[in-house]
Amino acid sequence: MQDKSMPSGHGADPSGSGLKRGSGWRRPEILLIVMAAAMPLSFFVWQALLNNFAVERAAFTGREIGILQSLREIPGFLAFTVIFALMFVREQKLALLSLVLLGGGVALTGFFPSVMGLYLTTVLMSVGFHYSETVQQSLALQWLPKSEAPRLLGRLISVRSFAALGAFAMVWLMLELAGADYRTIYVIGGGIAVAVAVFCLFAFPDFGANHEQHKKIVLKRRYWLFYALTFMAGARRQIFVVFAGFMMVEKFGYSAASLTLLMLVNYVFNVFFAQAIGGLIGRWGERRAMVFEYCGLIGVFTAYAFVQNATIAAGLYIIDHLFFALAIAIRSYFQKIADPADIAASSGVSFTINHIAAIVLPVVLGMVWMISPQAVFLTGAGLAVASLLLSLNVPRDPAPGREAVIGAAALPASDNAAAE
Repeated sequence: MQDKSMPSGHGADPSGSGLKRGSGWRRPEILLIVMAAAMPLSFFVWQALLNNFAVERAAFTGREIGILQSLREIPGFLAFTVIFALMFVREQKLALLSLVLLGGGVALTGFFPSVMGLYLTTVLMSVGFHYSETVQQSLALQWLPKSEAPRLLGRLISVRSFAALGAFAMVWLMLELAGADYRTIYVIGGGIAVAVAVFCLFAFPDFGANHEQHKKIVLKRRYWLFYALTFMAGARRQIFVVFAGFMMVEKFGYSAASLTLLMLVNYVFNVFFAQAIGGLIGRWGERRAMVFEYCGLIGVFTAYAFVQNATIAAGLYIIDHLFFALAIAIRSYFQKIADPADIAASSGVSFTINHIAAIVLPVVLGMVWMISPQAVFLTGAGLAVASLLLSLNVPRDPAPGREAVIGAAALPASDNAAAE
């Protein structure tokens, strides 16, 4: 039965654009789904084992884990360089080659159980991960219609979450039932992404794009609110990614299997709720969704700072992760205000902006952690407050010329064009 919720058809797009729809299962939306599934099958194997592998095999403390996470984010900070890669490789092929690099980095991790070895394999994995994320986000915004984008982006999150469930389940089963070592699990997890990418490289045609994309860095004044929201989202996310999981291991003594099981629960929620959350954003609008998200995060981060019960901490971890699905609102907001030819270039720039704080925060807060873990999470609450203030400046009906309620970007589209 044909899936009617995604665009379909045969051959070229009927609008006359450069996007080819393909036929049968060899369609762009199917490729998006396959790529969305391939990344977590490798990356979340790496993430599920990271804290325990780092502590048990490489004797990491809060200082080393902070340094590692900062190093991991350097390729994200340099994501704007994807624009230069696109001068030589088309976006679709670059997304698949990036999956190969991601999988290779994950597969090598278990062979280097040392501080320096873990640093180097992490950077290799991260280059593939961030290029893959950047290009996949760009392709999704180009290939999905604006009216359906929040719901369909939610569907892609559901697919990724389902794949993450498979990754976490595999890790848990191999640790608890098969007694596999870290090296074996890393090799299997990395090999999956490589195999899927090679399959897609030969199985799918080149679909092209609706609009020819700029091959230069794009920074426009009228996108300033999108840039600010993206920066704050990156800063907040680091506190969850780096320190929430580390707290579960260091403070509450979670084993690798227990932490993997907790992550498994997170992604069960995403499988069932992410598409519904995307639909809710479509009905509520981006502004209202962002306000709801940031109010919730203020409470979650404040609770992290003072939690003393392992079960309550696990509940906060699940709630925190569920809020990530609401980040769709920032992307759909940008899709509504952007020049279609800016999407690929702006995706790279937005990943760079998202990772500016990620370069600095893990190291700085890793030092703070040694003195006061509470201060780390209260910093997260402060960042959520700043994000809430920014979200109140998002128009209820964003469009070119209506990018912000207050600010230089809230000008007629013609004035914005002249100012850029």
